[in-house]
Amino acid sequence: MIDKVYLVTPRGFCAGVEMAIKALSWMLKIYDETIYCYHEIVHNKWIVEKFQKNNVVFVEDPAEIPNGAIVMLSAHGTSPSIESSFNKKSSLTINSVCPLVTKVHHEAKRYTDKGIQVLYVGHKGHDEAIGAIGVAPENMHLVENLDDVEKLNINGNVALLAQTTLAISEWEPIMISSKNKFENLNMPRKSDLCYATTNRQSAIQDVLHNVNTVLVVGSENSSNTKALVKMVESRNVKAYRIEDTNDLNNINIEGNIAITAGASAPDHLVFNIIKELKPIEIIEFNHKDESEYFPLPKELRNNVKLISSFLEIFNLSEITPEKKNGISNDRNWSATEALSSL
Repeated sequence: MIDKVYLVTPRGFCAGVEMAIKALSWMLKIYDETIYCYHEIVHNKWIVEKFQKNNVVFVEDPAEIPNGAIVMLSAHGTSPSIESSFNKKSSLTINSVCPLVTKVHHEAKRYTDKGIQVLYVGHKGHDEAIGAIGVAPENMHLVENLDDVEKLNINGNVALLAQTTLAISEWEPIMISSKNKFENLNMPRKSDLCYATTNRQSAIQDVLHNVNTVLVVGSENSSNTKALVKMVESRNVKAYRIEDTNDLNNINIEGNIAITAGASAPDHLVFNIIKELKPIEIIEFNHKDESEYFPLPKELRNNVKLISSFLEIFNLSEITPEKKNGISNDRNWSATEALSSL
């Protein structure tokens, strides 16, 4: 029996995920052609399947995208060379990269231009890490653990950057080790770690003393979801990553639990799970409110405004997500609403 469920806030969609989902939703509204997306738009199975049912094709190999196609680049960031190739072969390429990832790309280029070797702390094979290292592959070194730091033999100036979705527990030991190994280590003035990743970890950490188990809703390939699980387990509390209600059949939980969600997991999955658990009491645990907003990619905004103006001139229906003012009201149109409109 589940006694209490602590519903933790913040959880779920971050500003970057909100922006990317809304951007791809707008693409479906204004173009009749198939939309090709390089990498999953965000790392969530339910969302990917939702878009696949609505004429979006996700590819991992650029060669799979035909010439003249309409292309969306995922929120995780794409290397400059890959983006350039898409700009040449596609009829339109929209980059929905999270601005926080773009910040890391700019830092990598800035350090490289100064002749500074870059250590990039991240997960090998993750879309974000691949895109970031692609900024300057000859000058960047992927670091996943303390052993990787010790093995490095680099002369000259060194800088340290990070994948935005790392757990704090992954980042800090490597940062400390790097500072000890490399004198005058260069680092950005502001941390590369995503505010949403950090907030979700801090929120769960604050509620752990009330519970014996934590459920983290998110997909297996979601780095920040796995970081949440890892953080909870490091505090000697049971944690389970679950995709949806079907995964409840594979675990045995009772007593008081907390539930949160990775930054790419839709909230309806959380509430479906709570409904299935049938707890005696639901307690809302609000750690911190988030108000961050990232606008849609500039080229997409301009295209939507242009098409909307054309339709208005000829007294046709405005292209709008069932909201007044269409694209100009984007701040008040959520990714959840965007997904529901498909």
